[in-house]
Amino acid sequence: ANEKDSFDDERPQHQVTVPPFFMGKYPVTQAQWRAVASRTDLKVEKDLDPDPSYFKDPPKPPFLRGASDSPPFEGGARGGSPTRWDRPVEQVNWYDAIEFCARLSKLTVREYRLPSEAEWEYACRAGTTTAFHFGETITGELANYNASKTYADEPKGEYREETTPVGQFSPNAFGLYDMHGNVWEWCADTWHDNYDGAPRDGSVWTENGYDNHSSLRGGSWYIDPFNCRSASRYDDYRRDYSGDYGFRVVCGAGRTL
Repeated sequence: ANEKDSFDDERPQHQVTVPPFFMGKYPVTQAQWRAVASRTDLKVEKDLDPDPSYFKDPPKPPFLRGASDSPPFEGGARGGSPTRWDRPVEQVNWYDAIEFCARLSKLTVREYRLPSEAEWEYACRAGTTTAFHFGETITGELANYNASKTYADEPKGEYREETTPVGQFSPNAFGLYDMHGNVWEWCADTWHDNYDGAPRDGSVWTENGYDNHSSLRGGSWYIDPFNCRSASRYDDYRRDYSGDYGFRVVCGAGRTL
């Protein structure tokens, strides 16, 4: 509640009990997006651009240590240097992300969806209570954000000005990568200005919110460090998209369609 650079929309601080769920190890990549978005036979509500992302060039070396040894997704790059397809998909709005989840659910006969805000923060923190899952501050060697700005007493770092391939930085204690920075991640909830009346069971909160707005979490490559904190919240119109808006998927433990 007294965290440095925290905002009123992060309050009141409250405890939530979150039922078991699975979350994507990485934000959805450009390759994963293309594999699903190009399947017009799976269409549920809307058409999807198979290649919406702004960042289409090969990622810049050097590639950081601490990256995953395994390929970031099945059917994608197998060894060698990361490609543009290993970058997170961006320039997708909330409705695009919902359609992706619906198509993926049809394809796999398993219920995939966007996380609730409570699920997202639980997954990001991975049992921590500090500002970031790796501690009280952040550096450019731990995440992709605007590291030319500082949060605490850490040295300034590189502002990369672009997305980085998923899995380039060390994961949190739950084995999740890129929870801080890289791309903002859409959540399922309707936007609320604070947590007054928020569910305590980790469910998606839709009542009495801003119907055409949803929340984004985690910060991005473009964002100052205080907006990359585990508790930090942002919102935008569901129809809006940006070169730093992405998402990751969740599914309930043991749930099938």
